[in-house]
Amino acid sequence: MSKISDVARRANVSVATVSRVLNGKKVRPHYKAAVERAIAELEYTPNRTARSLRKKNSELLALIIPDIENPFFTALARGVEDVAHEANLSVVLCNTDEELEKQDKYLRVAEEENVAGVILAPCGNSSYLEKLVSNGLSVVGVDRALDEVDIDQVTFDNHALGKEAALALVERGYKRIACITGPQGTPTAVDRAKGWVEALSGSEAELFGDLLKHTNFRADGGESAMLELLRHPQPPDAVLATNNLIGVGALRGRISMKEHGIGVAVIGDLPFMAEGLDGVDFVSLNPKEMGLKAASLLLSRLRGESKSPVHVIQPI
Repeated sequence: MSKISDVARRANVSVATVSRVLNGKKVRPHYKAAVERAIAELEYTPNRTARSLRKKNSELLALIIPDIENPFFTALARGVEDVAHEANLSVVLCNTDEELEKQDKYLRVAEEENVAGVILAPCGNSSYLEKLVSNGLSVVGVDRALDEVDIDQVTFDNHALGKEAALALVERGYKRIACITGPQGTPTAVDRAKGWVEALSGSEAELFGDLLKHTNFRADGGESAMLELLRHPQPPDAVLATNNLIGVGALRGRISMKEHGIGVAVIGDLPFMAEGLDGVDFVSLNPKEMGLKAASLLLSRLRGESKSPVHVIQPI
């Protein structure tokens, strides 16, 4: 089996130069080409574990998200992976299913595997997360704000998103506008519902507490809440769905009840919804851009380029 010294001898460069090429650092083009040619000729494979021990961190990033089946997080993951690939890092994807216990489990695995850093879409805060951050693990939060932990974060202005989506329905003349949002206590769900309240309070539309429904962030929750609203003695004439999968469920409910005149506004995009989109407004997000920004922040932190944590609000 070839060693790094063999590569250096074949390329007629120092071992340090080979190491710089392997770690993606800046090297003169002709040296880089010689090293890459030697690696190919010798079929050299770096010892990732040994390099990890020397660098004190592995070449892995952990991406921990709540729902791998949600296209929003798929696009976010693509952005993270694009940046990681350019930095010669690999991404390990972990799915929490909105369970704090699973989130802590994956954070523990990340610590044990000595990952370089973590990008986390949290389902909640925990003392274990706080412990890891205090011990020096680089963590970037995405999508859902964490006020209790001093870390870099990339989120949306969720209050503004809720308000914009609700106003789209108001401007189309709807008067009795309901809101289907995520679980109580989830910042994203709460803030988007607050935007709905503000939009309706400043308009001629009616605002009733029984038109606010909390559910999970999945299509089944959105459909169940939509059916409940449509069976109300005084059903709404329009509904705001505060994320993409809730929107899918709401539209399924509208179709099944044959209530095609009910207006719907969705925060997010519906990449696999091909029918039932008449009378639907969308407030589009760019989750891939969020992934790109979060990964860039993490790399800056790992390189020692960042000082105080920053909270980036991604433009709508």
